Amino acid sequence: MPYSEHGQQVLDIEIEALATLRRNMAQSKHHAQLFDRACETIKQCAGRVVVIGMGKSGHIASKIAATLASTGTPAFFVHPGEASHGDLGMITPQDCVIALSNSGNTPEILSIVPIVKRMGVKLIALTGQPESELATAADINIDVQVEREACPHNLAPTASTTATLAMGDALAVAVLQSRGFSADDFARTHPGGMLGKRLLMYVSDIMHTGDEVPTVDEKATFEELLLEMTSKSLGMAGVVNADYRLLGIFTDGDLRRTLASPINAQTTLATAVMTASPYTVRPDTLAAELIKTMRDHALGGKHAINGVFVTDSNEQVLGALNTHDLLRAGVV
Repeated sequence: MPYSEHGQQVLDIEIEALATLRRNMAQSKHHAQLFDRACETIKQCAGRVVVIGMGKSGHIASKIAATLASTGTPAFFVHPGEASHGDLGMITPQDCVIALSNSGNTPEILSIVPIVKRMGVKLIALTGQPESELATAADINIDVQVEREACPHNLAPTASTTATLAMGDALAVAVLQSRGFSADDFARTHPGGMLGKRLLMYVSDIMHTGDEVPTVDEKATFEELLLEMTSKSLGMAGVVNADYRLLGIFTDGDLRRTLASPINAQTTLATAVMTASPYTVRPDTLAAELIKTMRDHALGGKHAINGVFVTDSNEQVLGALNTHDLLRAGVV
């Protein structure tokens, strides 16, 4: 059998496992109530959510803890084997514990359950055996059992770990939505990555200001306009009035069109060659929104936007930036 057919069989089995979870929650009031209770317990936790698991379940537990932490729920992973040798001190009475075990009888986890219970810590279990010792000891047990593993010997944790991971995601995202956790909140937990830059970086963080902004007075000549544009290296220059309100823009494209006709550079005014009423942005515009606008213009066959002026509500110039600035900032 080709590798691809084996791969398709694995995907089919794991899809089947997820479909079963979804069906159970939709059709069983009991399953839905347990899920709701688990979410409320996580949301109301005054401390942190401690996620534990052994072996492959440990890897899944670590990922669930990371997902919770990045979506507004303070959480971390504790290895149950290490917990018995000192790390249990990381758990406080204000915390809640999510324990992962497909069999529900993992010795390393069961050995610390009595201690966790004596501390008064709420215990949520995700198990594949609802009658297991862990499931019975837990305050809330979420059933994540699967009919079979994707492994042909029905041994290697595959469909079961997929189901557990998906349930962890479901808990994290349901709590996220209940908290009203926003995109800005999410970005604050990811400030160093591309996602954070796209969600947190504003035009005001990137734009050139002061003497770096290429502008000329409306009485300036084409020659003066051209000198200003080339000296500031943004590929454009703005034409402003006495109040520093933007009247128009002159770009590399305008230069090519202007030079296609006879012109006296020393007598022709900048206002005669500029593009009036150009597209502008406010300083509180997300850099990612500006990129989207630039792409939409290009894809829509409109006049390309390679640089913009940043203005206030009265169209007074505050700054300027171009695509190179966005690239240097790492937003693109």
